[in-house]
Amino acid sequence: MNWQQENIILSELQLIQLSTMVASLTEEYSRFCLLDSHAYPKNLHTNGNDCYRLLAGFGKQKEIIVEENPLVELQTFLDKHNSNWYFGHLNYDLKNVIESRLRSTLEDPIGFPMLSFFIPEIVIAVKENILTLWFTEKSASKLVHLKLHFDIYKFDIRILNIKYNRRVDFIFPDKEKYIATVEQIKHHLHRGDIYELNYCVPIIAKNTSIDPLEIWEGLSENSPAPLSCFYRFKDRWLLSASPERFIRKEGNKIISQPIKGTARRSSDIFTDEKLKEELMHSEKERAENVMIVDLVRNDLSRIAKRGTVTVEELFGLYEFPQVYQLISTISAEIKDNIFFTDILKSLFPMGSMTGAPKISAMQLIEQFESFKRGLFSGAVGYISPENNFDFNVIIRSIHYNKKTKTVMISAGSAITDKSNAESEYEECLLKAKALLERIQNSEFRIQNL
Repeated sequence: MNWQQENIILSELQLIQLSTMVASLTEEYSRFCLLDSHAYPKNLHTNGNDCYRLLAGFGKQKEIIVEENPLVELQTFLDKHNSNWYFGHLNYDLKNVIESRLRSTLEDPIGFPMLSFFIPEIVIAVKENILTLWFTEKSASKLVHLKLHFDIYKFDIRILNIKYNRRVDFIFPDKEKYIATVEQIKHHLHRGDIYELNYCVPIIAKNTSIDPLEIWEGLSENSPAPLSCFYRFKDRWLLSASPERFIRKEGNKIISQPIKGTARRSSDIFTDEKLKEELMHSEKERAENVMIVDLVRNDLSRIAKRGTVTVEELFGLYEFPQVYQLISTISAEIKDNIFFTDILKSLFPMGSMTGAPKISAMQLIEQFESFKRGLFSGAVGYISPENNFDFNVIIRSIHYNKKTKTVMISAGSAITDKSNAESEYEECLLKAKALLERIQNSEFRIQNL
C-alpha cells in the first residue's frame, strides 16, 4: 500500500481540542486506536523522529485476530503487508504461547482476543503543532467525510459536556482475603521461589452500561498520562491512563521504561514534598525497581548486540496528577535480522507486571490471582511503515465489554518480603481511584472501603 500525506498546521486551541475530536471517531469505527502522550516532556516520552504528541488509526483495510499460533501468524501478516501502519494489542496470556510451561484456566471478564492488529484506513499523526493525515488511494475518499464532519481546518468541533452522576456497583477485592494471600506469597518469597511478585486484583461491575467517549474525555482531563490510549475492538473498549512504556524501537535502538515505586500525591504542598522524598529514598521501592531493571536488562540481552544494554536512567522520579512514580530507562541496540515477534519472545510480558524470576512469578500469579488478566498487563501500540514501534503497559485502565455489560478495573503492586499487606491493598485502591472517580463522576475515598 502506498501511503500519502497531507499536513495541517494547528493552533494551540486546536491542539487542546484535538484529543476529543479524534476520540469521537470511535463511535463510527469498530476498529479504533488513539495513542495520546498529553504533551508530556520528551525525557519521558523519549527523543526521536517518531515522538508523536498524538497518533491514531481508525477503520480497517486488513486485520488479524489470532488465538492459535499467534506469533507465527502475526509475523506472516507483517511480512505480507510490509511497510504499513499497524495498530493493535497483545493480551497478557500471550505468555502461554511464549513459554510452554504456562497455562491459564481462570475466567476472563472482558474477552479481548489474545492478539489483534489492523491496518487502518486513515492515520492521524501529530508532532509539535503539525497534524499529518496518512491515507491510501483506497481510503482517500473518506478524507472528505472526515473534514466535513469535524471541519479540521477551522476546528469548529463539538466539545462533549455531558456530565452526570451515576452509581455503578463495583465488587471490590475482600481485604482479609487479600492480606491472607499476600502472606501465602511471602511464604514463597521466604523459600526463595521468587524475589518479587506483582499481585493483581480485579474491581468489577456487572450489568452496567457506560459511555466510553464521555469517560475518556474526563479521564484525559483529570488523569493525563504519557502512554494513554483509547482503544476499541468491536464491542470491547479500553480506556487507559498508562504512564508506563513496555518497548519502543526507533531504527536499531530499543528502550523499555519499567515502573516500580509508587507514592500518593497530596493537595498540601509540604505533605506532597514529603511524600515525594520518602518515595525517592525508600529502600523497599528502590529494591523493587532494581530487581525489575535487572530482569529487563537480561531480557534485552537476548536480542541486543553485545555490550549495548545500558541503564540510561535509574530511579527517575516522575509526577502525575494522583501519584509519584519511580521509572527507570534501559536501552539496547538490537542485532541484525531480529523480527518484531523475536522481540516479543524475549521481552513479553513486561517484568514490572510479573516479578522475578519471571517464569516462577507467572506460575504463582496463576495460582493466587482470581481472574484472567486479559488485556490488563498486556500492551497496545503501533508499528510504523519504517518498522519503528511503541507499546505501552496496560495499567490504570478501564476495560468495558458492551455486549456483556461488564466493566473491570484491575490494579496490583509488587510483593516482596518487606511488603506490608494492608499498605499494598491501599496502594491497589490508590491506583484505581482516578478511574473509579471518572466512572462514578464523584470522589472516591479509599478510607471508606
